[in-house]
Parts: sequence; structure tokens; C-alpha cells
Amino acid sequence: MEVDPIAPELATGDFVAMMNASKACVLVHDAATKNILWANPAACEMLEFSLSELRPLKANHMSSSAQQYDRVIGRAWLQAAVEHGSSRIVWHYRSKSGRVIPTDAVAIRVELERGPAVMVQFRDIQRAEEIERELKLTTSYVDALARHTSTVAFMLDAAGAVRFATDSALTFLGLTGDDDRLAGEPLTAYARLYLGGRPVRWAEVVAGADPVGPVQLELPGESSTWLEGSLERLSESEVDAYLMILHDVSERVRGEARRELELRHENYLARYNAMGDMAMAIAHELGQPLAAAANFIAGIRARAATMAGGGDVREQMGYGLDSVARQIDRAKDIVGSLRSFVGHLEQVEQVVDLNEIVRECLYFIELSAAPNSVAVEVRLDPAPVLVRCERVLTGQVVMNLCLNAIDETTECEPPQRRITVGTQAKEGVGVLTVDDHGRGVARDPFAESFTSKPGGSGIGLALSHRIITRQHGSIWAERRDGGGSRFGFALPLDT
Repeated sequence: MEVDPIAPELATGDFVAMMNASKACVLVHDAATKNILWANPAACEMLEFSLSELRPLKANHMSSSAQQYDRVIGRAWLQAAVEHGSSRIVWHYRSKSGRVIPTDAVAIRVELERGPAVMVQFRDIQRAEEIERELKLTTSYVDALARHTSTVAFMLDAAGAVRFATDSALTFLGLTGDDDRLAGEPLTAYARLYLGGRPVRWAEVVAGADPVGPVQLELPGESSTWLEGSLERLSESEVDAYLMILHDVSERVRGEARRELELRHENYLARYNAMGDMAMAIAHELGQPLAAAANFIAGIRARAATMAGGGDVREQMGYGLDSVARQIDRAKDIVGSLRSFVGHLEQVEQVVDLNEIVRECLYFIELSAAPNSVAVEVRLDPAPVLVRCERVLTGQVVMNLCLNAIDETTECEPPQRRITVGTQAKEGVGVLTVDDHGRGVARDPFAESFTSKPGGSGIGLALSHRIITRQHGSIWAERRDGGGSRFGFALPLDT
């Protein structure tokens, strides 16, 4: 065996001095009898025995009285070191004062001049065990908190990947506590980040967390879920982590959206009312001039009857003046009708057959469709669809939806220029739908903007929305599977 070159320079006493100075506790047992031969000062101090007191002691005198520290087990551990060179165990020693000391003990066979021995090195691990128990307890608390708290919380790394989430947070994402899909995944794979109502990236949210900043999450779905809260930076050992605490604000966000929509409706209706006031003023102002014009024409006709000349001249003049009179009468009727319609703001509820309203409007619908070669197909419910509504205004809604559909259909190839008007009664409401084969609505105009036409004001749809909703009905627009759009409304059936 090769000898370390430094060993000849050290005397036996030098090694004893080093062992005495060591903070590690050392006991030396005889390999055969397991009696204690020697202990360094650190071992004596921990066990509270002097060396002379330690030598006659056996394992049962200086070990815990628990069954797993029985003298037989202690001897077997030491014998394992004799036979195999080393052996390790967690052993609970007992000091002179009775204090039980948990230790991590390593037994090593050593060859002394007097024969084989077992050197036991051990260290107090009581604090380590206490820390381990505290960690286990803390882990249990965290696990219980994660599973039972209603708080929505995420722990994320610097890249925005989720490292921990409470069960309530997983529920919002459509996951369960046993689902490991989220671990290490970026939160943005499941939700959209917002700041101040605008979409942002993870880096921008992190920049605002100094150390705490606001954050919003939108969880897409049939009806979006909105979460709002804070993002806090947690720096530990130069590693950044982020704690996101959130709460559900979906109802508030939806309420704000409803209020915004109502405000837009009011703005459109304000424009409609302004146009109505203007129309009534025009109707009032035109009434007298038109009446005067009719009187003048009557006077001209009277004079023409006495004028010299052939009968042909008088006949022609009379024909022309008759035509002018008819046109003026027509203009008066139109202006009167406009004034009557715009001024008809009060609600007059009636029980009306929705089929009959469609039939009343059909002549004007077909009149508008004919110049553009648009076919009008009617599919009415075989039975009367009796709804509670105001007949004239509801007819105006039918006209608005059909005329919009005709306008949209004129952009199609001739074979596709067709609209379908249908009615049916179902689930307590009477439903009217208007289908076209145009481009299809990109979004619900009743939810965002009342028109998508470059030159449209949206007044027709805004007015239709007001008429139907104030009669306790609903109105909508959607894309058709086969292409084009479907506009429709539902009104309560008379039961």
C-alpha cells in the first residue's frame, strides 16, 4: 500500500490533536466487543459524559429508549461496518441529562495497532429534522391552501410560464388539480393579457410590476371570463418569479359593455329623433306652399277654360295641369305619411298576426326587389302567429330588414339574388327571419355598430332595435352556414 508522503512527518500525537480539535463528534469502538475505546472532546461535550464515563457505557445507556434504537440494532450496525468497511444510520443518542439527540452517524472500520476498531462519526441533525418537519408542514399548508382557497393565484417564472396554480385558478382555465398540462406552459396559451382595457404582451405586464402592478386576464369561451388583480415581482437569489392574484370581474365587465351598448343605442336614437324633428318641421313648412300651389293651379285651369284658342290647346293645358295637381297631391300624401310615421312615438300594443304584417309589407318589398332582379321567397307559418306588438312600427322593422337584405343581395351573381322571409311560432315567441345570400355579417351589428355599409347611417337598424326591444322582444343578426346573413326578431306570443 502506498504511504502518503506527509504521513512520516506527523507523529501519532499530531493525529490525536487534530481529532481533538475537530468539531465533528467521534467515537471509537472495539470491533469485537463494541466497547467504547475513545471519544473526542466534541463527542463528550454533546453527550455530556467525560471519556472515563463513556468507556463503560453500552448502547442502551447512551441511546434513545425507542425500539428502533435497541442495543441489538446498534451492535448490528457497528458489525456491518466491521464486515463491509462502513455503515450509515440515523441514530438517536441520549445525553447524560436525558436529552435525545438525533444524529446522522457513519461507522467506518479502521485498523489500529491493537487490532480492528470501528470509528463512528456523527453530527446533530435535530435542527435539520425540525426544518424538514417545518417544510413538510408548510408544504401541507400550501397544498391545502391551493386546493381549498377560492383565491385565483398563479406563480410564474420570468418567461411567464406557470409553475404553480391554485385549484380555483385551474378551474377557471378548465383544468383540474390532477392535470399537469399547465406545468411549464405560458399563461398566455390559456388567456389573453390586458392592461387598461387593451391587449398587451407578457413583457409589458412585467415592466409594470415594480414590484407590484395591475393586470387583467380574458379567458376565451362562449362567454368570455374576465379576471383582474395584481402581479408582484418576487426576487430570490437573483431569480425573478411573479405572483399573480386575481378575482372574477366578469359581471362588472359585461355590465360596462351593456352600458356602452346602451349609450351607443341612445346616440343613434338621438340622431333618429333629430331627423324626425327635422322631418316634421319640413312637413309643416311644405304643407302651406303645396296647398297654395294647388290653389294657383286651380285658378290657372279656370282661366284656361275662358282663353281663346282651339279646344286642343285648352285640352292639353288642362291635362298638364291635372298631372301637376296629381303630383302635388302625391307629394302632400308622402310628406303627410312621413310626418305621421315620425310623430308616432307612443306605443300602441295590439294582438297582430305576424303573417299578416308580412303580407302587408310584401308589395313594397317586391317593388324594391324587382329593379335589381332579386327574388323574394315567403315561408309563412301555416297557422296565425299572434304576437303582442305595435302593428305599424313592427311592419317598419320588417321593411328595414328586407330592404337591407335586398341591398346586400344585389352584390351577388344573378342566381344568388334571392331573399327568404319566414315566420314561425316557438317557445312562447313569434319569430320572423330574413335570409340573404350576400357576403354575411362580419359581426353582430346590434352589439357593435348598426351598419357596415360605407354610406349607411345605421338609423334603420338602430330604430328596429328600439322598436323590438321596447316591445319586450329581441333582435339579432348572424352568419348563415350556407353563406350570407340571417336577420331576425322575436316578439312575445299572445297567450
